[in-house]
Order: sequence, then C-alpha cells, then structure tokens
Amino acid sequence: MKKSTNWLLAAALVIAAFVLGWALKMPVNELKQYDRTVSVRGLATKEVKADYAIAPFAYSLLGNDMQSLYQDVKRKNEVYIDFIKSYGINADEISVSTPDFTDRRTWDNRSGYDFQVTSVITVGTQNVDAITRILAEQSRLMEKNIVPLTGWEYRPSYSFRGLNDIKPAMIEEATKNAREAAQKFAADSNSKLGKIKNATQGQFSIEDRDSNTPYIKNVRVVTYVDFYLKD
Repeated sequence: MKKSTNWLLAAALVIAAFVLGWALKMPVNELKQYDRTVSVRGLATKEVKADYAIAPFAYSLLGNDMQSLYQDVKRKNEVYIDFIKSYGINADEISVSTPDFTDRRTWDNRSGYDFQVTSVITVGTQNVDAITRILAEQSRLMEKNIVPLTGWEYRPSYSFRGLNDIKPAMIEEATKNAREAAQKFAADSNSKLGKIKNATQGQFSIEDRDSNTPYIKNVRVVTYVDFYLKD
C-alpha cells in the first residue's frame, strides 16, 4: 500500500512539472516578443491670449504742504478712476492703495519741494483688451496735470486661467505626436509598433510669447511614452 502511494505521488510530481513547464513556456515566448521598447516624447504647443490682468497705475505729486497734497491726491485719484472706468472697467475691479508720502527735507533737495506723494491705483480684471488700451492712451491724462509713472514696478502682469479647458486636447495632440515619432522609429528598425507600456504627462508651462506682447501666452506640454516593439 505504501509503495503504491509513493508511486502515485512520484507520477503526480512528474505530471505537475511537465504541465508547469509547458505553462511557463508560453508566457516566456510571448514576453520575448515584447521585451523591446522605444521611448519617445510628444510635444504640443498652443498660443493663447491672457484672460486676466493685474495693472497698477501710478503717479506722483510734489508740494510743500502735506494737507494740500493729500487733497490734491484725492481729486486726481477720482480723475484717474473715471478715466479707467471709461474703458469698461467696473468699480469693483479697482482698488486704491494708501498714498505713499516721502519727506524730501532729509535729502539733498534741490527741487524746492518738501514732500512727494505717490498714489497707486490697481486694476484686476478679465477685460484684458481694456488694460492694453488704457496703457496705450493714458498719456491723455497729462492734459489733466497727471503724469503716469511707467517704471518697471508699474508694469502690468497677465495670466491665463483657462488651462483646464485646453488640457485634454493638448494631451491628446502630444500623445499623437509621440505615436508618430514611435511609428517612424519602428519603421526604420523593421519593426511594428505595439501597445503603450508606460506613459507620463509632463508639466504644463505657460510663458510670455515675447517681452513686447506679454498678454499673448505660449502653452507647452510634453508627454513621455514607452511603446512595445514587435516583429
């Protein structure tokens, strides 16, 4: 009885080893067909117009009486704000900072004025076209004895907030470009392109098109894709 049991156990082990070897042989053969890959990048770019702007508008006044300067600033702020509103900017998009007073008597002051006050009016709006028009025409304020400041610190900033709306199409385009590059590689190596092994989406970047038109943005994304190659 014991010998019979041992014989049956040995036979079962032999059969199991044969079946296991046969089962493992097929996946290995299949894996050999997919152990070659090609890694490619797909680029997608899109030029868009900024959809939000933050623009500071500033001017300075000189005088010898602080109270008079303060009243003058209040009047000129109203003139400046009316000018801005005339371009379609809403009141709730405008904020006025506290005037910045400087005592010039501590300087080597040759201008003859004791005080300087700077006023900054900031606009945050989706009406980007209005901002560009105001900047182009604000010299008209000189007719009202307001000289706009145009230093670097008073340059507007533009942003694009509609990225989520264009993301799907740009990712699709980048992946398509990656596949085209992979297909070219496969053709050059006498192979066929298989399925995607891995795919990674790079970060989106948004940059000014150039320094002269910061309200035009270039959106860019790169996808990284690994494809299987097969004979």
